Amino acid sequence: MGCTPSIHVSQSGVIYCRDSDESNSPRQTSSLSQGPTAPLHGLFVQTDAADAMPPSHAAGPPGAVRVRRSRAELGSGSSTGSSGPAVTTCRGRRRHCCSSAEAETQTSYTSVKVSSAEVRIGPMRLTQDPIQVLLIFAKEDSQSDGFWWACDRAGYRCNIARTPESALECFLDKHHEIIVIDHRQTRNFDAEAVCRSIRATNPSEHTVILAVVSQASDDREEASVLPLLHAGFNRRFMENSSIIACYNELIQIEHGEVRSQFKLRACNSVFTALDHCHEAIEITSDDHVIQYVNPAFERMMGYHKGELLGKELADLPKSDKNRADLLDTINTCIKKGKEWQGVYYARRKSGDSIQQHVKITPVIGQGGKIRHFVSLKKLCCTTDNNKQIHRIHRDSGDNSQTEPPSFRHKSRRKESIDVKSISSRGSDAPSLQNRRYPSMARIHSMTIEAPITKVINIINAAQENSPVTVAEALDRVLEILRTTELYSPQLGTKDEDPHTSDLVGGLMTDGLRRLSGNEYVFTKNVHQSHSHLAMPITINDVPPSIAQLLDNEESWDFNIFELEAITHKRPLVYLGLKVFSRFGVCEFLNCTETTLRAWLQVIEANYHSSNAYHNSTHAADVLHATAFFLGKERVKGSLDQLDEVAALIAATVHDVDHPGRTNSFLCNAGSELAVLYNDTAVLESHHTALAFQLTVKDTKCNIFKNIDRNHYRTLRQAIIDMVLATEMTKHFEHVNKFVNSINKPLAAESEGSDCECNPAGKNFPENQTLIKRMMIKCADVANPCRPLDLCIEWAGRISEEYFAQTDEEKRQGLPVVMPVFDRNTCSIPKSQISFIDYFITDMFDAWDAFAHLPALMQHLADNYKHWKTLDDLKCKSLRLPSDS
Repeated sequence: MGCTPSIHVSQSGVIYCRDSDESNSPRQTSSLSQGPTAPLHGLFVQTDAADAMPPSHAAGPPGAVRVRRSRAELGSGSSTGSSGPAVTTCRGRRRHCCSSAEAETQTSYTSVKVSSAEVRIGPMRLTQDPIQVLLIFAKEDSQSDGFWWACDRAGYRCNIARTPESALECFLDKHHEIIVIDHRQTRNFDAEAVCRSIRATNPSEHTVILAVVSQASDDREEASVLPLLHAGFNRRFMENSSIIACYNELIQIEHGEVRSQFKLRACNSVFTALDHCHEAIEITSDDHVIQYVNPAFERMMGYHKGELLGKELADLPKSDKNRADLLDTINTCIKKGKEWQGVYYARRKSGDSIQQHVKITPVIGQGGKIRHFVSLKKLCCTTDNNKQIHRIHRDSGDNSQTEPPSFRHKSRRKESIDVKSISSRGSDAPSLQNRRYPSMARIHSMTIEAPITKVINIINAAQENSPVTVAEALDRVLEILRTTELYSPQLGTKDEDPHTSDLVGGLMTDGLRRLSGNEYVFTKNVHQSHSHLAMPITINDVPPSIAQLLDNEESWDFNIFELEAITHKRPLVYLGLKVFSRFGVCEFLNCTETTLRAWLQVIEANYHSSNAYHNSTHAADVLHATAFFLGKERVKGSLDQLDEVAALIAATVHDVDHPGRTNSFLCNAGSELAVLYNDTAVLESHHTALAFQLTVKDTKCNIFKNIDRNHYRTLRQAIIDMVLATEMTKHFEHVNKFVNSINKPLAAESEGSDCECNPAGKNFPENQTLIKRMMIKCADVANPCRPLDLCIEWAGRISEEYFAQTDEEKRQGLPVVMPVFDRNTCSIPKSQISFIDYFITDMFDAWDAFAHLPALMQHLADNYKHWKTLDDLKCKSLRLPSDS
């Protein structure tokens, strides 16, 4: 007609097209069943009224036009025909860029709210998110509209791409479950080439690709689907622009291929578990063709999986040590669908026979028939295959017993383990040869064994066929392994190093070497409140002088003694408020800063200010060191916020109500605490118990009152574990476990790699526990790693506390636990050297290898040199003569 049409929208949201020269009668746009609408195709403008419509109305037919005006426009009454940037075009709901080219890829946000679906595969319960669909159409037409609105109706998230490049980019970003490619004409792009390029990517393994093909003419035979299948398509869709036809096709794909592919993706987690399982696993078909073996099976048998997959079990070499009828017995049992387990000899690739505990489980599949057999295999620990076990570990490259060069720390201390020379012991060959361990058969038959029992069984089995000298050496090994303290070094004679001997004896024993008739009951000091210093209401209410000093609290060289002086021996409250605020403890515990302040006051009031060393300044120092360690990247990456909060609380309370005496003293004195805790971790148990008693008895200071029960239990257990780790009797056990479980795997993963691997990156709870224990242990005894002036001050304080204990032991007639700490004869430099050599060096070497602490290690080296200089000068004081 030569007239320009105008677009009008009624208040109900119905769209009308009106020619300027025609009457005002409305003409509604054609629906999909009436064919494509060329003039208005591609113009989609929404109104706010359309947004408010239910999905059945909002998702109108393709070719429909909607007008969307901003709220400002609607309020001002501007007409739909007004020009300006406020009017935007979009299809359906909204369209956004999914690639670098906005015009090439568009995204819909469905108006249908679809919740995630639960899919079951065996015992697994999976949650499937809403389906994502990618439409690849070079031009917009009724067919692309049909799929677009079908996705909207089904609640799928839909993207549409116009070019192969944008399609590939969008897919790699979104990983769609369904891809629909226009295969009707080749002048725009090659659909099969697009499909192949998508199939070449890893994410496409579980994607369903649908080809839209043209309707075959009546006089032409229907084309074969093989070319499509070879190109990577899964299905063919005959051109049909009906929304219902597109909707039905998508729904069938979801409930068919997509659900199946979703289950297959979940199987990756099962295979990951199998790959990391320590037991050897073999899966065969019902006709005994090997279909899967895990790495543990490869290590055990010496084969690579490529040599086994697809082979029949009958083709593999068999051991001649099995009974002739054993295989028939096994087959008869499993063919009936029954599980078989027993001992079986297998032949490795090298030709050696090994004895295995085998468990074969038939797996029932389709039609109720046996489809697979799953075999779990463990090595038997017997004399016949003892040597083969060691050979298996050697062949598989198991170097768990080989210490990496970077962790072969050369100790400065004297050899502390008392291992007698084999040659110095009298050889009783006849009696040894006649003793052949007849009871070992009973031990080997045990089905539940602790790891140490397995080690002892291996050694016992090795003795039977070993030369006399080797068997005698293994006897000595067994004696050591049967002791209860495997990690505590055995001291030599006291004449070798009395300082080390006294330190270790005083810190690592229960003190019950000899008991006098006197009984000593420790009475707590009565603490006087310091009313002359106003307590802060919040962290922002701290006096300016203290706040200025605390600005440096994140530095390792922070001077805790200056804080002690300026706060009149109450540094814990002020440092605690600052550190806990920095780590968001109040937010995690859901408590107010007032509650936290009250708690810190209560805890600090129960530290004995009369103690030279174990007072609230020491607690503040340990809290500062713990916070410093938590700031290191590898530590931060290994722990979660609950671990951080637990560590800070544990550091704060770890010595609360410490009497200034060691566990050995309390046990020897028969104190109430020693009786209460059965002479076991007396002080450490008391610190944790009292800390929780003080916390929960008053709601004003109960920082745990607002967290749920599960979080509280987990937090409480972590705090208790960390405080108990500060007990020195298990010092070497904690350090050795940390080195073996954290440092050595870290070194193995980092070899030949520039990246810094994190042994606890997987965040195993066991590894997190070891890291937290090591962290608080290092924080507790970090004095030798502080700057020299701080190190000297701490050395004087701990020595004074030990001197006071020795004085009281003499007054009370108690055993003197550490005779070397006599204030009249003790050499403080020598005692510091012994402490660093015996406890500090190896522990901080291991901690530095994990947390990377070059400044601390430099301080340690400098301080050790200082003490050595004083010792060489025969100086018993803390400083060089020239300094005094």
